Amino acid sequence: MTKVGLVAGGLGAYWPQFPDLLPQLKLSAERVSERMREFDCEVVDVGFISDPQEGDRAAEQLRAAGCDLIVAFLTTYMTSNMLMPVAQRSGAPVLLLNLQPTEVMDHANFDTGAWLAYCGACPLPEMVNAFRRCGVEARCVSGYLEEPAAWDKIGRWVRAAGVRAKLRRGRHGLLGHLYPGMLDVSTDLTLVPRAFGGHVEVLEIDDLRVRVEQVGDAATDDRVAHAREVFTVDSTVVEEDLRWAAKVSVALDQLVDDFGLDSLAYYHRGLDGETHERVGAGMILGASLLTARGIPAAGEYELRTSLAMLILDQLGAGGSFTELQALNFRDDVVEMGHDGPAHLAISDGKPILRGLGVYHGKRGWGVSVEFDVKHGPVTAFGLGQQPDGSFRFVASEGTVVDGPLLRIGNTTSRVDFGRHPGEWTDDWSMTGIGHHWALGVGHRAAELRAVADLCGHELVTVTQEGIR
Repeated sequence: MTKVGLVAGGLGAYWPQFPDLLPQLKLSAERVSERMREFDCEVVDVGFISDPQEGDRAAEQLRAAGCDLIVAFLTTYMTSNMLMPVAQRSGAPVLLLNLQPTEVMDHANFDTGAWLAYCGACPLPEMVNAFRRCGVEARCVSGYLEEPAAWDKIGRWVRAAGVRAKLRRGRHGLLGHLYPGMLDVSTDLTLVPRAFGGHVEVLEIDDLRVRVEQVGDAATDDRVAHAREVFTVDSTVVEEDLRWAAKVSVALDQLVDDFGLDSLAYYHRGLDGETHERVGAGMILGASLLTARGIPAAGEYELRTSLAMLILDQLGAGGSFTELQALNFRDDVVEMGHDGPAHLAISDGKPILRGLGVYHGKRGWGVSVEFDVKHGPVTAFGLGQQPDGSFRFVASEGTVVDGPLLRIGNTTSRVDFGRHPGEWTDDWSMTGIGHHWALGVGHRAAELRAVADLCGHELVTVTQEGIR
């Protein structure tokens, strides 16, 4: 759970001058604390500070708590040295709140003390300036105490901090080897801890094979039954292939548990129907079930896309493994999806298991997943890698619409980006995205911008007007 540190404050010199001011400000601080606890997070509230000494004590408490985000509520004017220790010591991103009691002051009846309760805007630029000069970047939200839009923004930062925390502590499995020739997919493993923190666990196909060999008939039977509940099993599915996929699925769960994985990217070519080829070909069912429960699994050794899927999933958007499939110039839609694993939780209907005698471009055969992402707003999101090795976030908001789809055991969605599909495709490609990404439900560009900010990366968006 995301841990949020909360501190409120104001200038202690005001309290003897205006006796009614501090009680009012503390009531506002209590309300902010209440609202913060409505988010899916743990709140470490260190109370109200009035001078630098109290700020120093609050900083030490928040440092010891190990917070993922520090929220500082500026109830009225306060000097920047009161919050500087808080900003410097925690190592967490800082969010400054300026939430005045109501939408507007009662000018005709307010005295100086009443006005000062509305003066949280005054120290805001001072804080940002002073923090920046000391090497600390801060974010801010201004509004009034019960303003829905302000709390929407605050919630966005809390969720973004949760994503950052997940990445910083994440363990990302990389199983097998690169799909031969996919140079855009290749990722320097050191870049992941450098860009996000976390750990990449390099796995062998034999790490999965030995676990497959240990799966018994009872566990396989249970997984087959579960698959028949989750999927519509097409008549093309061969029972032997379904049982093999179920067996591999149980082993995948064991692999994830044994290595404590938060995501997985995989590929293994194999040869002539031998065991390793069969293991690699049998992963689609298990990878899809893992993805649906929040452990994204991407094929073709796509580490950056498994990370993008994890980010979207942490934002509640799902995130399914995706690439371009075709452009429909009559309906002005982009058809995108992928063979292999999918995020079943965002399927528009009950997903289908279809039997395939061949996996195009890959060795092996077996069962594959076919579905369409929920119709409505969606966001395409991926991680591009720049020539200097740095990552960039790339996103585009569109709408999944109804229409004819392929029935070849692939995920496929028709996405309307509000513009000529060829022009969108050209702009999307020019961002340097690579040929895989994640497709999630909802318009998420604002949330992704917050995540990019907290992680120190650029976000590039492709809109109806072009690249931004």
